[in-house]
Parts: sequence; structure tokens; C-alpha cells
Amino acid sequence: MPTFDPCRSLRKLAYNNALANNRLHAACACLAPGEFEATRVSFFPSIKATLNHILTVDWFYVDGLEGGALGPKAWEVEEPYDNIADLARAQAAVDQRLVALAEALTPESMMSTVDLHRSGRIQQERMEDVLGHLFQHQTHHRGQVHAMLAGSSVAPPQLDEFIVADDARFRGDEIAALGWSEDMLMR
Repeated sequence: MPTFDPCRSLRKLAYNNALANNRLHAACACLAPGEFEATRVSFFPSIKATLNHILTVDWFYVDGLEGGALGPKAWEVEEPYDNIADLARAQAAVDQRLVALAEALTPESMMSTVDLHRSGRIQQERMEDVLGHLFQHQTHHRGQVHAMLAGSSVAPPQLDEFIVADDARFRGDEIAALGWSEDMLMR
């Protein structure tokens, strides 16, 4: 019988987050000219704006989780990337930082306090709560991009599955491209 690991779910969420972002960006790379920045109905007015928002908020939270003090400088430029290729590379880099952070989690670190540098104040939260908030934020806005893709020339990718063993046959090439293995995801 395996030993219970309280950090396992957060590790799997970090991997799932990176995989979902990878799938979403691959789909967006196939958009026809003008569709990435086209005005659409959603919380943010375009796929471009929404994906940039996901990225800049990730910069803010991942930096805070790592002990940094980037704070609101993370979104000084509201849309730092004008094209999906550069945006996808930047998102993959911050996703890798989040995976590394999740890989290093311990029960003690999950209960530690994270300082989030806000404008004029420092918000203090438990690490596990910040991670939960970040994964919720990502899922929420990826869903908006998914819906916006439904009104484009590109079919929305599969995002609603979680990393379970039975789905390994559907993600082999993606996992290999990300440099992961199924053993990493299932432990």
C-alpha cells in the first residue's frame, strides 16, 4: 500500500496546468491571421488579451511563491506579447517554474506563509491556498479562451480531463515533447 502524500494533488495540478496551457497554445498557433487579436465576447476582449492576462498573473503568483517581490510590476505591461509563439514560450517558462515549485513541496512548505507584494501592502497567505487560487484562476481563464476558440477557425482542444492513468494513451506525444514521463505524472 503506497504512503499518502499530501503534496501529490498539487504536483499533479501543476503538471495538468502546464499540459493544458500547452494544448491551448498549440491550438491558438493554428488561428488564421487576425483571429488571435480579434474582438470577442468574454471577460477580456480577445484571445490575445486573455492569454496575456493568464501569463502576467502567473508571473505575479509564481514569483511570490518563490519568495520574490515582483508584485504589480508583473502586469505593468498589460499585454507583453503580440503573438502566440512568444507568449507560449513565456508561459511554458513560468509553467516550468511552477512545476519545479510543486515538485519541491513538502507538507511543511504547503503550510508556510507566502508574501504577495500588492500595491502599498503585503498580502500574506498559506502556500497551499495561493496554489489553489492560482490553479483556479488558470482554469477559469483557459475556459474563456476555449469558448472563444469555438467561434474561430480552430476547434478547441481537449482541456477537461485530468491526468489519470487511463488517459495516458491520449497524451504520449505531448508528454514526450514536454520532457516528462508517465511515471513522473503518476507518482
